[in-house]
Amino acid sequence: MTFHRISLTALALLAYGARPAAALDRPEITFKIFQFPADKIPRIDGDPSDWDIVPDSYAIDGSQLRDDGGQHQSPDPKTFDLKVKVGWVKGLNQLFFLYEATKGRWEFSSPALPGDKFELVVDGDASGGNLIYPPRREPGDPRPGPDSRIDTTEAHWAVAGVQAQNYHIFTPAADKDWCMFWGAPTWAKELPYANAASRYNFHSGEGGKLVLEFWVTPFDYAGAEGPQRAVPSVLTENKVIGLSFAIIDSGDTPGGRSHFWNLSRHHTMFGDASLLCAFRLMPIEPNLLPAIQAQWRWKVVDMDRHLVAFKDTSVGQVTSWKWDFGDGTTSTEQHPIHQYKRAGGFTVLLDIAGPAGTSRRSKVGDVQLR
Repeated sequence: MTFHRISLTALALLAYGARPAAALDRPEITFKIFQFPADKIPRIDGDPSDWDIVPDSYAIDGSQLRDDGGQHQSPDPKTFDLKVKVGWVKGLNQLFFLYEATKGRWEFSSPALPGDKFELVVDGDASGGNLIYPPRREPGDPRPGPDSRIDTTEAHWAVAGVQAQNYHIFTPAADKDWCMFWGAPTWAKELPYANAASRYNFHSGEGGKLVLEFWVTPFDYAGAEGPQRAVPSVLTENKVIGLSFAIIDSGDTPGGRSHFWNLSRHHTMFGDASLLCAFRLMPIEPNLLPAIQAQWRWKVVDMDRHLVAFKDTSVGQVTSWKWDFGDGTTSTEQHPIHQYKRAGGFTVLLDIAGPAGTSRRSKVGDVQLR
């Protein structure tokens, strides 16, 4: 098998009629992704208590889902009660999920694909387009179908899961991997790129409550050749990403009708990232921030001239700043630019003050000039 480079992937996406990310579904709503503080990262152990700090406004319940068949109704909470929360941590390009559901019958007896599943699709850069091959089309879609000039197998290796990822997560996973990754880069479901845990006390065919925790790494590029050339999506505050999920419900009776409870209003979102919903990576909730805390970043503007830019990123209301650049000079600017007279390593301090008090942050030897 010859693995394709990203240039062929781009060509294939054009051939399949990819749509721009402006086509993200449900323009009337932008769902929120909760930002966990760095000291409260949820532990993946099936215990949902780490998520108690997440406000209910972040929760997605069954009322937001529609069954793609029948009358497009939502799940009846009396027979299928569910809640989904999504989180992130600044500096980690990972998305965290909590899925809690209670229903009268769970089906997971098959060692293969059939059974109850939580199907997640994520497009970390909201670039849109097809993520599986051949492309799925809904009735009336004017875009072209498969290009007969492109080999189906080769197209799978070049496109499937490369620019957006689809996870069929088994609920629960009994005697099999936690999910099936629908695409060529199946390594993306393994550590250090993903992890999952669940808790339940029922057998297949019985009812009860399921708690599923997991995290995944979204990728702008994830090739079948392995992670060596992969490009994780960079997650930053207020960024909008494409994301949707569907709950594949096997029904309440053996052999009963299956439901596809979908957050998107398009069934084929599972293979077309342009049909995902918009999710925004939110700032930390104010009540989780300290009243005042000194923080800052730095960047060498010109190494030859030893010119360094400093940026205050402190938390809280700040009324005064004092920088000690570690070379005997200081500044009271909020975002100073400083020119050092020599090379070396410098310990820089920032002291801030405000109505809530004072705070100091030093970086020991971080500023290195040659």
